[in-house]
Amino acid sequence: MPEGIIVKALSGYYYVMPVEDNGVPSVEGSAVQCRARGIFRKRGTSPLVGDRVSYMLTENGEGTVDEIRKRETELIRPPVANVSLAVLVFSVKEPDMNLNLLDKFLVHIEQAGLDALIVLTKLDLDDPAKDTVAEVKALYEQVGYEVISTSSRTGEGSELLRDRLAGKISVFSGQSGVGKSSMLNALMPGLTLETNAISMRLGRGKHTTRHVELIPLDNGGFVADTPGFSQLDFLEIGVEELSTCFREFTQFADQCKFRGCTHTHEPGCRVLAAKEEGLISESRYQHYVLFLTEMKDKKRRY
Repeated sequence: MPEGIIVKALSGYYYVMPVEDNGVPSVEGSAVQCRARGIFRKRGTSPLVGDRVSYMLTENGEGTVDEIRKRETELIRPPVANVSLAVLVFSVKEPDMNLNLLDKFLVHIEQAGLDALIVLTKLDLDDPAKDTVAEVKALYEQVGYEVISTSSRTGEGSELLRDRLAGKISVFSGQSGVGKSSMLNALMPGLTLETNAISMRLGRGKHTTRHVELIPLDNGGFVADTPGFSQLDFLEIGVEELSTCFREFTQFADQCKFRGCTHTHEPGCRVLAAKEEGLISESRYQHYVLFLTEMKDKKRRY
C-alpha cells in the first residue's frame, strides 16, 4: 500500500503527495486526490494536512486514505500535523524590530512544543551605529534560540535558512511586511506566493488564503501556507503555564521559596533574583509581566 503526506485538505478531499522508499516526499510527482475512509469519522477523528498516511488507489485514478501514522505534533491553529519548526520572521527595519511581538510568538511556540528559528530580515538596512542585529542575536542566542540574519538584496543567510528547512514541515510566523513570501520565493523559484500568504499573525489583517496547504520545497521540506489568524491571544494558555514558556526561567523557578510563585513580588523568588543579577534580560522579564497581566485581565473578563 503506497504512503504519502497530505499536502492539502479541501471540500472533503485530501491531496496526498507520494513519498519515496526513503520516506522523502516526491515533490516531482503530483498529489493524489483521496477521500477518507468512514472509519475515521466513527473514531471521532479526521486526517489533517501534514499527516503521514497509507492510501489505496481506486479505479478512477483517485484514492482512499486508509491509515494515519502516529502524529509527532498537532496544531489547532492552523490545523496542521507533524510541524516541527516554527520560523519567526522579523525585520531589522521597515517595519522596526518588535521584541514584544517576538516574545509573544515564542510563548505560543514553547507551549506548542515546537522548535523555534528566529530569522531577521533586511540585514542591509541595519544601522551600524545601533547594530540591532547583533543586539537581538546576542539576547536570544543567550536564551537558547537559533537566530539567522538574512538579506534578500545580498542573499546573505539564504543557504543557511534553506538547510534548516530541509526534510521537515515548517510554519512561518511574524510581522506583516517583513518579506516572508518574498524570502520563500527566492529560496524556491517558481512558488510565486502572494504577499502575506505565509503567515501566522497576531495582528488583525485580511487573509489571502482560505485553506491550509503544504508547499513542497526541493530539499524534502514543506512550508505550511496558512490563512493566518485575525487574533491569537493567551486564552489557551494557563496563567501558571506562562513562566514555563520563558525557557530561561526554568533553571531558577525550582529554587523559588514558594510553590506556585508568579515571579513578580514573592519573597525568596529566585527568578527575580536572577533578573537582578543580569542572568535574565530586563526586556524579556518585562514582557513576561505584561503578558501575565494581560492573561489575568482576559480570564476575569471571560
